[in-house]
Parts: sequence; C-alpha cells; structure tokens
Amino acid sequence: MSAWEFPVMAILLPAARFGKPVCPHAGGVGLCEPVQHLPRFDYVAVSGTTQDRIIEYVEHLHDHFVDPVETRHGAYRARSMPGFSGQMKQSSPHRHGYPGGSAWA
Repeated sequence: MSAWEFPVMAILLPAARFGKPVCPHAGGVGLCEPVQHLPRFDYVAVSGTTQDRIIEYVEHLHDHFVDPVETRHGAYRARSMPGFSGQMKQSSPHRHGYPGGSAWA
C-alpha cells in the first residue's frame, strides 16, 4: 500500500461509519493509476457495495505509465499486473523534467 492511501483509508472508514459519501481525488499526473485500487478496497473491506460509489477520473497523461489505468463502462478495470500501477516510463521524467528535460528546450 502506498503512503498516500493511508489518509484515504482514514477517511473512508469513518465516512462509512456515518454514512457519508467519499470521492477520492485523482485528477493530477499519475493519481488515477494508484487510486483505481480504492474501489476494490472499499467494496471488500469497507462498504460491501458499489452503489453510490464514485472516484474521480481524468483522461490524460496515462501514456507516461508502464501499466496505465483502464476504464470500461464508467468504471476502473482491475489490473492484470501486480503493484500499484504508478511506475512511470523512464523516458517521461527524462523528457519532461524541469529544467533539463528536452520538452523544455
């Protein structure tokens, strides 16, 4: 489990206790890749339902990841590879790193 998921779990659990909805943020570079695992955690360990469950999705920048997130019919698909899907392609940070990346030339 990655470090950012512990705070999300600390929110999911009391929210479930008090019947409050949660929508984890996934709109930044690479946030969709790890956040895609939260619906399964929520279903298996917290709520036991997919009813009224939402997680943000942004359709960009996935091509920078080795195992990019996939969606189908408005839902994140379960991963076929192990891990949290956050590994970037080696070329992306080298190309886009500031100030030395070739994208800044």
